[in-house]
Amino acid sequence: QIQLVETGGGLVLAGNTLTLSCLASPSGRPFRTYAVGWFRQAPGKEREFVAFITLSPPNGSPANTKYADSVKGRFEISRDDSKKTTYLRMNSLKPEDTAAYYCAAGLAHTVVVPADERSYDYWGPGTQVTVSA
Repeated sequence: QIQLVETGGGLVLAGNTLTLSCLASPSGRPFRTYAVGWFRQAPGKEREFVAFITLSPPNGSPANTKYADSVKGRFEISRDDSKKTTYLRMNSLKPEDTAAYYCAAGLAHTVVVPADERSYDYWGPGTQVTVSA
């Protein structure tokens, strides 16, 4: 079991940078055993995949990541297991990035398709990001 909460949303000008945080509060299994994804949903649109990060390797090297084509090269997902937090750094923001952003988690072996919402068992309540031109 794990609870998630997103922070860091707000109103920014196009071209600026904003970093979202997803703080996890696990019960039982530690945070390091969960894979984490970021999704977003704009008004009137379906929720879409943004980014994914898998488990941190035991040797301290970066975890594997995946990104939607729409954000690749602009967004960066990372995790700090000591802080039980997953980050989404959003660079060069565009008005079309405006959406409610959600983090989602699942035990790594249960996340079969990272870009599919159905792969995740736990979700945060979301944080709003609004980008003005």
